[in-house]
Amino acid sequence: MQNFWTACGHQHLTPNERGWLVPSPDYWRWWLQRPEMALVPESCKEEIRLHKALLETPLMPVSPAHLKAFKDDDARENYELFLRFRDDVEQAGTLESAYMGWMQSGDVQWPPLFIDLVVQAIASRLLADVQDAWVWRAAELLFRRQRITIEGGRVLAGDSETLDALQATGGLGEMGRLLMEGGAPLKAADVKVLHPDNAQQYAAQREGQGRYAFLLDLTHELQNELPHGLILSMVNAHSGLKALSVVLTRWVQHFLGVSVQIEPVRKVNDPAWRWHVGLDVTATHLLNALYQGKDLEASAQRQLISLFKLRFDKPQDMRADVQGKPVYLGLAMNAQGLLKLKPQNLLLNLPLAERA
Repeated sequence: MQNFWTACGHQHLTPNERGWLVPSPDYWRWWLQRPEMALVPESCKEEIRLHKALLETPLMPVSPAHLKAFKDDDARENYELFLRFRDDVEQAGTLESAYMGWMQSGDVQWPPLFIDLVVQAIASRLLADVQDAWVWRAAELLFRRQRITIEGGRVLAGDSETLDALQATGGLGEMGRLLMEGGAPLKAADVKVLHPDNAQQYAAQREGQGRYAFLLDLTHELQNELPHGLILSMVNAHSGLKALSVVLTRWVQHFLGVSVQIEPVRKVNDPAWRWHVGLDVTATHLLNALYQGKDLEASAQRQLISLFKLRFDKPQDMRADVQGKPVYLGLAMNAQGLLKLKPQNLLLNLPLAERA
């Protein structure tokens, strides 16, 4: 599984003594060969010349005069962005240092694609020793927007971009799109819930659209109705929320150097509730309202996917005024059923002691 995501460039990063990722020249060559930077038939001579020079010497300085000669404005902007990104990461020394600097600044100027690829590369490092397909699938939530659906009482997360593409093409790519535009009926695309029967298939889908075509079951507890009206509740053995807890635990340890335990919970029944962190924009609003004692409308309650309880293994790693208290986390979808998890929220908003 350690080379599962080959499309994020992690194979060109070297961990330092802390385990943070130092980019190699090949990492920047990898960026230059991405679709956003790769040469096209329309590329002008100056772009071709600079592209070849950067492939030869990825860290070479590039003056504004090099870019001013570009004929295409979009190509010039792409190179300006890439070079600023390259220089920023190199100055920071590691992807993690650069990422933390951007998030702490409160003014992230990079396109979401840049941030998502950095997070994906870091997550790949975090999971290098993990063989559990559910943990890898849950980690996609850190850098891929999800579409949430509820079927038969189960909460399912699917990759938003992949589901939109499959819906538009029937899973047949450009040919499918043309057929649908021509009015030809297409069989619905086959999207499976990750299950022990197809976990190996998920692991084998390393490239292409199939990478993200598996749904993750975010239902933590299953209920079975027994005779005489009895209802049996049991924990889902392959809970996506449990898998996500593993990912978030490692995320905190990797960046902050503190050991925590995270587990899904059904509700917060804590009169001494002192601290909470929303894992996305919607969850932040909902938790703030609950903390303030406000009643949520039924529609807002349905947006809340799950709550989590986070505990520090060493209370002294926490701020003195909340030592030993749990931190509650929330995960929610927006009104359109979309979830965009913000992993930086855990890094910026935990009640850490200064030394931690």
